[in-house]
Amino acid sequence: MQQIFLTMKIRFTVACLALFIVNLTAQDRITGRAWATRSEVIARNGMACTSHPLASQVAIDILKKGGTAIDAAIAANACLGLMEPTGCGIGGDLFAIVWDAKTKKLYGLNASGRSPKNLTLNYFQEKGLKSIPAYGPLPVSVPGAVDGWFSLHGRFGRLSMREVLQPAIDYAEQGFPVTELVAYYLQLSARRFADQPNFKEIWMPGGKAPEKGDVFRNPALANTYRLLAEKGRDEFYKGSIARVIDRFIREQGGFLSIEDLAAHRSEWVDPVGVNYRGYDVWEIPPNGQGMAALQMLNILEGFEFKPEDYGTARHIHLFTEAKKLAFEDRAKYYADPDFVKIPVQELLSKEYAARRRALIDPDRAAANVSAGEPLSQNTIYLTVADAAGNMISLIQSNYRGMGSGMAPPGLGFMLQDRGELFSLDPKHANVYAPGKRPFHTIIPAFVTKDGEPFVSFGVMGGDYQPIGHTQIVMDLIDFHMNLQEAGDAPRLDHQGGNSDPTGPATGQGSGRGEILLEHGFDYEVIRQLMQMGHKVGYGLGGYGGYQAIRWDKERKVYFGASESRKDGCAIGY
Repeated sequence: MQQIFLTMKIRFTVACLALFIVNLTAQDRITGRAWATRSEVIARNGMACTSHPLASQVAIDILKKGGTAIDAAIAANACLGLMEPTGCGIGGDLFAIVWDAKTKKLYGLNASGRSPKNLTLNYFQEKGLKSIPAYGPLPVSVPGAVDGWFSLHGRFGRLSMREVLQPAIDYAEQGFPVTELVAYYLQLSARRFADQPNFKEIWMPGGKAPEKGDVFRNPALANTYRLLAEKGRDEFYKGSIARVIDRFIREQGGFLSIEDLAAHRSEWVDPVGVNYRGYDVWEIPPNGQGMAALQMLNILEGFEFKPEDYGTARHIHLFTEAKKLAFEDRAKYYADPDFVKIPVQELLSKEYAARRRALIDPDRAAANVSAGEPLSQNTIYLTVADAAGNMISLIQSNYRGMGSGMAPPGLGFMLQDRGELFSLDPKHANVYAPGKRPFHTIIPAFVTKDGEPFVSFGVMGGDYQPIGHTQIVMDLIDFHMNLQEAGDAPRLDHQGGNSDPTGPATGQGSGRGEILLEHGFDYEVIRQLMQMGHKVGYGLGGYGGYQAIRWDKERKVYFGASESRKDGCAIGY
C-alpha cells in the first residue's frame, strides 16, 4: 500500500512539474510579459520585419541605398521566394496595403490571378469531381505576384528594378544557408513533390532536400529574376517566361495559357475598415478574407475587456463565438466582386454587428450558427517602413506551402494552386468560372489612429489569418501588450463550423467545432471552456506567423517585432 501511495505521489509530482514546465518560456524576463521572446526593435530611419534574417537585411540595405519602403519590400519578397520557397514565390499571388507619406493615404493592391478562360465548370462536372484537386495542373491560376511587384514599383518605387532584384539574384547564384524551419518544410515538400517534373532538379540538389545550414543555390531562379530586371513584367506575362509556362502546363494536361497570362492585371483598391475603440483597422476587400477580421472586431467591440481578462474563459469564449458568426458570412458572401455583388458596407456596419452579437450566449457555446442577412496551409508576410514615413504591409503566397507541384522547366519556381479554393457548387458565390479570381486567404492589415499610421502588420497562416489579425488587435488595444508581446502571446484557433469557402452554399455551420490552444493557457480555463460546451484541444504549427511595425508619432521612431514561431527578425537603422 505504501509503495502504491509512493508511486501515485511520484506521478502527481511529475504531472505538476510537466504542467509547470509547459507554461514556462525559455528564460526569465526582467521586463515585459513572461512569454515575450525578446524586446522590440526600435529605430529612427527605417525598419524591416520579415520571416528570414537575410531578407530583412536586404530590405535595410535597399533603404540605405535610397530606396523606398516599397523598393525594400519587393527586394525582400524576391529573396523570400528564393530562401523560403515553402511559403511563397513568383508562381503565386500578392496583396499589399501602402501608407504613402506624401498624400497621407492608404492604397490597397489586389495582385491575385484569375482562372484559365478555357477551363469551365462543366469540365469538373463531367469528370465527376466534387472539389478541385489540391495538386497538379487543374488548380493553377495566373500568378499575380510579378505584376504586383511592378505595379507597386511603378507607383511608389525610386530605385531601378535591376537594383531592387540584384540582391536576390546574387543570393540565388552564390548560395545561402538554409534556416531551420524552412529546412523542415522542404523535407516535407520533398516527400510530396519528389516525383513531380523538375522538382528534384531545383530543390533536391544531390538527390535530397537541403538540411539546416546547407548552402542552397537556385541558378534558374537567378536567371528568371535577371530577365525581369532587364526586360520588365511583360517578359513574365507575354514573353519567354510566359511561353515556357504555357507549354509546360499544356503538357501536364492543364489549361493555363499564354493568353491568360497576357490578359492579367492587378487592381488598385480602396482598403475597407472599421473603427475599433478609436483605432481604424484596415483590410483588403474580397476576393480576400480580410473582412472576417473586421466583422469579428465589430462584434467583440460590444464587450468590455480589461488587460487582466487576457486568456480567461470569457475572453476565449466570446472570441470563439464571434469567429463562428463572422466565418459563416465569409463562407456565404466572400468571392470575386467582378462576378457577385458583395454587401460590403452592410457586413461591416455597426448595426449588423449588433444583431450578430445578440446571438452570442455569454455562458454557452453555440451548437450551430448561420450566415446573417445583412441586406434588410503557409505564406510569407513582411512589412517595411522608411525614413520618409512610407510603410507597406505585404503578403505573398503560393498556397499549400510550395503550391501545385507544377514547376516549369528552367525557371526555378513553382506555380500556385489557388484554384483549389473555388467551389464547384453552382449556387455558391465562389463557384468556379473562367477568368475569375478565387476566394483568397492571404490578407495584409494596417491600423491607423486619428488619420496617422499606427501599426502595419500581418499574421500568415491560411484560414487562420482573420483569427490571428483579430487577436493581435485585441492584444495591442484591449490587453495593452507591446508589439513583440502581442506576437509572442499564446494563440488560440477555432476549427469547425462553415469555415470552408469551397463547401455547399448552405450558410449553416455544423457543430460547435473545436478550440485549439497553444501552451500557456491555464488548465482551469480549459475546464471552464469545456463546462461551457466547448471542445478543447491542442494544435502544432497552425497559429500563423507575425511581423509588425509601429510608428510612434510623438517620438518619431519605429518599433519592430518579428514572429518567434518563424526564422525571421526585425531590423532597423
